[in-house]
Parts: sequence; C-alpha cells; structure tokens
Amino acid sequence: MGRIADRILFILLTLSLLLTAVAKVQAWQPAAGPLATRWTKEVSPANAWPEYPRPQMVREKWTNLNGLWQYAVRPAAEGQPTKWDGEILVPFAIESMLSGVKKPVTPEDRLWYRRTFSSPQLEKGGRLLLHFGAVDWECRVWVNGKEVGQHTGGYDPFTFDITDALKTVGEENELIVAVTDPTDTGTQPRGKQVLKPQGIFYTAVTGIWQTVWLEPVPAASIRALQITPDVDRGIVRVSADTVGDGTMHVQVLDGGRTVAEKSGPVGEQLELPIAEAKLWSPDDPHLYDLRIELVKGDRVIDVVTSYFGMRKIEVRKDADGLNRLWLNNKVLFEFGPLDQGWWPDGLYTAPTDAALKYDIEMTKRLGMNMARKHVKVEPDRWYYWCDKLGLLVWQDMPSGDAHKDAQSKANYRRELKAMIEARRNHPSIVMWVPFNEGWGQHDTPEVAAWVKKLDPTRLVNEASGWDDKGSGDVSDMHNYPGPGMRKPEPQRAGVLGEFGGLGMPITGHTWQAEKNWGYVSFTSADELTSAYVDLLTMLRPLIQKGLSAAVYTQTTDCEIEVNGLMTYDRARVKMNERRMVEAAQKLYLPPPKMKELVATSELTPQPWRYTFERPATGWEQPGFDDAAWKTGSGGFGTKGTPGAKLHTEWSTPDIWLRRTFKIEDLNAAGGGELMLVAHHDEDAEVYVNGTLVRALKGYTRQYGPTILSEAARKLLRKGENTLAVHCHQTGGGQYIDVGVSEVMEP
Repeated sequence: MGRIADRILFILLTLSLLLTAVAKVQAWQPAAGPLATRWTKEVSPANAWPEYPRPQMVREKWTNLNGLWQYAVRPAAEGQPTKWDGEILVPFAIESMLSGVKKPVTPEDRLWYRRTFSSPQLEKGGRLLLHFGAVDWECRVWVNGKEVGQHTGGYDPFTFDITDALKTVGEENELIVAVTDPTDTGTQPRGKQVLKPQGIFYTAVTGIWQTVWLEPVPAASIRALQITPDVDRGIVRVSADTVGDGTMHVQVLDGGRTVAEKSGPVGEQLELPIAEAKLWSPDDPHLYDLRIELVKGDRVIDVVTSYFGMRKIEVRKDADGLNRLWLNNKVLFEFGPLDQGWWPDGLYTAPTDAALKYDIEMTKRLGMNMARKHVKVEPDRWYYWCDKLGLLVWQDMPSGDAHKDAQSKANYRRELKAMIEARRNHPSIVMWVPFNEGWGQHDTPEVAAWVKKLDPTRLVNEASGWDDKGSGDVSDMHNYPGPGMRKPEPQRAGVLGEFGGLGMPITGHTWQAEKNWGYVSFTSADELTSAYVDLLTMLRPLIQKGLSAAVYTQTTDCEIEVNGLMTYDRARVKMNERRMVEAAQKLYLPPPKMKELVATSELTPQPWRYTFERPATGWEQPGFDDAAWKTGSGGFGTKGTPGAKLHTEWSTPDIWLRRTFKIEDLNAAGGGELMLVAHHDEDAEVYVNGTLVRALKGYTRQYGPTILSEAARKLLRKGENTLAVHCHQTGGGQYIDVGVSEVMEP
C-alpha cells in the first residue's frame, strides 16, 4: 500500500511540476517594442531555437538549454543575487523584445542568469560538455557553486567540461552565468552596438544571444575538425583535434553513396581523392557529407558527421590583363547586399531558424550571389544555410577600438583568430575582412598577412573602404550612392565594398514613425526601383574597367536606417522584384564593350571652349558664337581636389564649357546604354545639342558613369554635335570634366 501511495504522490508531484511549467510557458510574452516580424508569434519558451546549433560537427545526443532562465541585473561590484528579477527567454539578449525583458544593461552592471538541469547518465569515463554559441561579452560560469570557466569575446562559441561539478544521475544541478559588457565604453570588438543608438549605430546586445546546450561525449572524443578542399588536385584534406589518441576513419558520401574513405592516426591530415568532383557554387551549391570516426582497436569510440563543398577562390588576371575574382577557375562577378543581421524583435538573434534562412533565400531571389556580413558574426546555422542555398559570404570582423593600446590589439587578434577558426570550414565564406572603414584599424598590412597565414585558402580584404594600405588580395572602396572604383592595380582586384544606400520608409514598417535616415531618399517604389536599376546599370562600364564585385547597402532597414531592400520587419520588398532581378543578372554577363563618343580628360587632356563670365542666352545651343571664349584643356578646377586631372585652373564660382564632336555613323551610336562620364565638384548641368540631358548634384571624388535617357540618344545627329556644361561651386575643392560613352553588351 505504501508503494502505491508513494507512486501516486510521485505522479501528483510530477503533474504539478508539469502544470507549473506549462503555466510559465503560457504566461510568457515578448516585451512590447516598436516593430515585430511575422516570426515573433512563433517564438515561445517551448521552442526557442530548438535546432541543432553546430551543423558542421553533429552528434546525435544533446540537450538544448534554451528557454526560460531566471535573471537579475545588479551592480557589478555585488556578488551573486539571492533574489531574481524575473525570467528571461534564452537565447535572446536582455535588450530585445523576445527576451521578454527588454531592459538596458550598463557597463557598471552585471547580468546574472540561473537555471537547473538534470544530471544525465554518462557512459563509463564519459564527460558532459556545456556549450555556448555566443555570450556578449565577458562571462563566468558556475555549476553547483563551482566555477567551471570564464570566457571573453562576444562572437565565438566556447565550451566548458562540467563533469566534475555534477551531482549524481537524475539530480538537479544549478547553472549560474554572470556577464558584463562595456559596449561602446570599451575597446573590444562590438560591431554597431552603442549605449545610445542613433544613425548607423544600433541598440546594445548584452549576455547570451546564441544557443546554450549540453553534450555528453566519451572519454576520448573528437573536439574539432579542419576540412580543406583542393579543387585543382581533386582532393579534400581532413584533420581532427581530439581528446585522447586513436585512429581516425573518414568517409566521404555523396547522396548516401560512399565516394572516398581513409584511415590514419589522430593528428595526421588525411587526403581523400574526390573523383570527378562536383564543385560548389552559387548556381550549384553541391555538398558532400562526411562521417568521422575515432577508433581504438576494433571499437568505434566517437562519431561525428559533417559536410564540405569543393570550392576554390582566388584573384588572377583575365585575358585582358585585369585582375578578377575567380571561383573554381572561372571569372565570377560577385554582387550582393551589406547584411547587418539585425532583427527588430531579437536584435542580434533572429526569432527562428526559418527567419534566419529567409534573409538568405531573399538575397538569392533578388538576383544576388553574395552577402557581406557586416561587422557581426552569425550563429553557425546562418553559414549552414549559405552553404546549402549557395550564397558567397564576405565575413567582416566586428569592429571596435582595437587600435587604442597593446592590450586591445592583443584582444582583437584573439577574437579575430577565434572567428576564423570557428567558421573556416564553411564553403560559402570566400573572404575575410579584418577592418571596416578605419574603425579600429591598425597595423593593417601585418594583420592582413597574419590572416592570410591563418587561412591561405581564402581572400583577405585588408579594410573595406576608407584607409587603404595596399595589402591583401583586393582594393576596396566605398562610394555613396556611387557606384565607383579605384584605379586597377597590378596585384589586387578592385571591389566596391559599399554603395547605394537608397532609402524609403514605408508607413507601418519602420522602427520609428519619423526622422528615419537613408543616404538618398525616395517616396515611391517606382522611383526607388528606377534609381536602383540605374545604379546597377552604371556598374557595367566599371566591370569593363576591372571592377570585380559590388556590395549594395543593404539587405533590410535597420532601426532608424531605411535603406534596405526589405523593411526591417521583412514584411515588404521595397522595389519591383522583376526589374531588380533583371538588372542584377546583367552583372554576371561578360564585361561590356565601351565606345567613346566624347572622351574625358581622365587619361588625355581634351580641348574645350570656356568662360568664367555668364554668357548670353542660348550659350548651350549648337549655333552659338563662342569665338570670344577662351580655349583650354580639361579638366578644370583647383589643385588638391580629390580625383581631379587638372589641366586648366578654375577658381571662380561658375564656369561654362562647350565643345563639338562628330558622329560619322549614327547607327554605330545605337543599341547600347548611353552614359555620361563625369567628375564634378559641385552642381553641373549638361546639354547635348541645346537640350538639358542631366543635372548633377553635389560632388564626386572620381570619374563615374551616369545613365542618359533614350531621349538624350535621340538628340544625337550624324555629323557635328555640341556638348555644353555649366558647373557651379560653393566651397572647398572644385572640378569639372565630362564625356559621353556607349556601353555595348556582348
């Protein structure tokens, strides 16, 4: 009878605990916020990121610790709290809606987490590992009051062996995590996080923001893999870092069929031939599966599964002697968005895996083959989806103030190395970007060479934009709205690391109702689409000159930034998708041919008639008498103006220019895209045969193409034509030079 009563009591207690847990789950709600995504409603404590978090090294047994934890925010000087502030949904940062808290944490605070878990049954000699996908920034971890480890770094995964701190099987263990984060008051890598968000900088992220999980492993186990494809030799190299010794057996599978296998001692790099290898590319992202066994004698001790893609990336010259980006021994123009990876509901953490995948699917759907992951490192599953769906990745190192002192430089190197080692097996990643726009930039050539030594299989972009030191594999400029490119170089490929930034807020889909920001603003989808298509069209003559890649700003709106291809909530694509895709597809064609109708003075000085005095009415017309005007060679301006090719001094507020050019065969000047090639500082009006064809606003720092309308083409005549220009300057440097070219597609 006593046993029956005990069983009934046990059942009642279990039922009570289950009902309590269900009640907590039902009671949890996201915190109120300015904007949500359609995935927000799918998030609950019962399904917070349930997916396996490490797709490139998979074991069958694991326990997900995501869900509701207790939390407290206390002054950093205080010890562990005895009372808790409430519950937080892990893995969402405390500042986010999806944490259920949405509270700031100052640099003077410490964020505490607490939860319990049951001790699992381990095999004899087995160990229990506690994994964190990422915690921002510095954390300490205790199990049952025993400190099991510390970690510094906001973007890399880390692991503690907690076996010796566990209670007996079936008993509850207490897990405590304490986190501090200086955000922008410190020098550590932090990306775009600031305590006071504004402009292009966003809400801070503190604490656990990726999956936390437990994994039982045998006493001897596989700790990490390094997978290196060699396309030219048709092999893949595989090595493993292990706890304990033994033999490693590697099996390569393609669609479940074994295509190669090999065994060797632990610590040895195995080379496996891949006969008639299927290459990985954006058009065909073929992946091979891997099975790796750790064997002792005739017994398999540990097993993990993984995957890889046969892929090669390099810079080398094309048939015209221009450096290009080559994928798998073929030239490929790379085009894609600047991808911030921020979410209105989860901040650094996408609400669900489906949401994470959606951004990649949309990038591909909009005709792009690449994304530049901007000053942030994503969870491993983001790169997994890039591998699966076929999206090239330029991976930025999150920026900070690493140039301040020796300690901050050493920390930067440590976190940069951790990022590379954690993500180096992904075939989608083709470029490492150590610095962005001079933010914390230091020792650039040395850092670029160090990264190349760490990973010689990928390209290194020493610094995207701004301060170029001449090292690495590419020369990367930023130009808003652009486009533009630096002068071709003998060793490096030229890329446009950021351009565009065309902005348009959509009511009901913005972080705030007004005072939103974009580089250039539009009010309708048609106008925005046309401007976007024009920018992409203007890339074509730059590709002919050697431009090898372009990064458009940006995938989505981000807080007050409204220059996304999609709204921040991912509810709307802002432009006409068909026109976007058509414009993007042209970028992958062979480089166009350029026919110069009116040469600029960029390479050779060209003759013009000019005056600094306001001319009579009709000065822009073909029959105007300009005999009293001076004769001089372009370009016109003042010394020191960036990008100027100065041949005639001009320092007054205004200049008027005229020149004539001949078209012998009008039919030869047809069929392609008519481009105005100009370098202007500042506003200029350009006329063809007396009609205004383009008004140029602001200033540029180099020569760049601008599309002319079909109406402008119809102004051209067989025989003599007149090109006339007025430029007005208000301050700073000044310069004007223009020409007309035709872009002929192959």
